[in-house]
Amino acid sequence: MKQENTSFCGKHVRDPCKSFGRRCSMLVKEQRARFYILRRCITMLVCWHERGDS
Repeated sequence: MKQENTSFCGKHVRDPCKSFGRRCSMLVKEQRARFYILRRCITMLVCWHERGDS
């Protein structure tokens, strides 16, 4: 009886946590990639602007 209760509890408690964790990590990776692209674009624009002034 305890095994059924444990598996039932584990199934309903752990699965949402795992999917939440995966969703969070995917969002963090996506935001990190966006920030990296934005940072690279700003760096390119600043370097291009400084080079154009010389």
